[in-house]
Amino acid sequence: MPVPQKLLHVEDDDDIRMIARMVLVDLGGHDLLQCASGAEAVEKAAAFGPEMLILDYMMPGMNGLATLQALRGLPGLADAPAVFMTAKQLDIPQPDLAALGVVGVISKPFDPVTLPQQVARYWGAAKGQAG
Repeated sequence: MPVPQKLLHVEDDDDIRMIARMVLVDLGGHDLLQCASGAEAVEKAAAFGPEMLILDYMMPGMNGLATLQALRGLPGLADAPAVFMTAKQLDIPQPDLAALGVVGVISKPFDPVTLPQQVARYWGAAKGQAG
């Protein structure tokens, strides 16, 4: 199954960023831009050109939803599939998530070993491919 090469991962927790980097780069083979905040992501994302967005939902300052909405206004990111990572149940109805281009939610704590497969599955769903 094809997978996205360039991922943007936005996460305020240093440990989670480190684990995600190890598995997404080393196991998944992705080119990864990680940002510690929504504001940093909005500043750097367009130049990187991610194919898929992985956003922590609960962050100080700009939360994942605000970050996604800001990223949608950047060149090339209006239609990039997005996945939220969260330790809490999202308070957004599923149809609203789909309208925002959110193709999935990964619960924290996540299983590092299966994270690349989850990303590939959500990518396939976004691209209309069975996985």
